[in-house]
Amino acid sequence: MKSTNRIIVDFIKNEWVSKAKSQSTFAVEHNLDEKTVRSIKNDPNYNMSFETIKKICEARNLKLSEFFKLMDL
Repeated sequence: MKSTNRIIVDFIKNEWVSKAKSQSTFAVEHNLDEKTVRSIKNDPNYNMSFETIKKICEARNLKLSEFFKLMDL
């Protein structure tokens, strides 16, 4: 069974990062360091912080509750 963190990282990677024009663009548009975006995309052990989730939600005009509903958590 996947951890909650892995579900969140995979969702962001598959639904948003992979569809972005580039990692750099995603980073700028979501107020993230490009290294963070690389970690989301490539590091199977990446442990996403709440702050990163919050920044992504803010950039997408999503409430945190809406974000978690997208993943059915």
